[in-house]
Amino acid sequence: MKYRIRHITEYKYAARVSSCYNLAQMVPRSTLRQTCERNFISVSPHPAFTGKRTDYFGNTSYHFELQRAHKTLIITSESEVEVSAQHSALNLDFGVTCADALSLLATSKDPELLLAREFCLDSPMVRATDELREYAAPSFAPDKPLLSCVADLTRRIFEDFKYCPESTTVATPLNEVLANKKGVCQDFAHLQVGCLRALGYPAKYVSGYIETLPAPGQERLVGADATHAWISVYSPREGWFEFDPTNNQIAGDQHIITAWGRDYFDVTPLRGVIFGGGESPILQVSVDVARI
Repeated sequence: MKYRIRHITEYKYAARVSSCYNLAQMVPRSTLRQTCERNFISVSPHPAFTGKRTDYFGNTSYHFELQRAHKTLIITSESEVEVSAQHSALNLDFGVTCADALSLLATSKDPELLLAREFCLDSPMVRATDELREYAAPSFAPDKPLLSCVADLTRRIFEDFKYCPESTTVATPLNEVLANKKGVCQDFAHLQVGCLRALGYPAKYVSGYIETLPAPGQERLVGADATHAWISVYSPREGWFEFDPTNNQIAGDQHIITAWGRDYFDVTPLRGVIFGGGESPILQVSVDVARI
């Protein structure tokens, strides 16, 4: 599947900002199942400096500086990406078992596996706790295939938690999400990552876009698509595999990756520092994911 993506972020300030320094992660990754064929980022007002770099996780980061006063900031990222479904022939009921996966993670010196193990560690927003371990445990058994167990955990999060916009913020702790049983995609991704790490399995937080299709008889609304978050878990024989707990899905060709990391703070679409003014900012985000 091939998509054209347009992601617009606009800030309006009540008072002029003197200058700002920003970092955007809006460039889709090229991976085994996805190729970013084109990307262009524009900034208004015109920045004094722009640059790109590759971060520790292999994500493309775009940084820019505005050194003149402004009351509005608009960042537009336009991309063309070709996406395929992942491991379409893989049967989740086969593959490495939970017990074998933990054994390989503990003993193997394979370079890929050693790199994966860093995603077992705690991160600023995701810390393994007894509560997360207890919640995850019913989905896992030593003799069951790991990916089948992860699929069951995905289903349980989907069924046990309510999608409720504005019920959380980017800083809401996981223990609150677990207690209140509601949140949004980033909360559910953090929750599943935390559950997997608490059991000893490497898991990444994945940020990107998801194509939303209109209901039958309804017109497709331009700009009504969304940024999204899901997870990727490492199986020692199958490699990295993506699941979407918000939608109870194996991530498919409607899931477009921009970045991955330990948690949301590693892959924030836009962050920065402003000097002077900037009171009462109004934020508007528009995402359009269109098939080509």
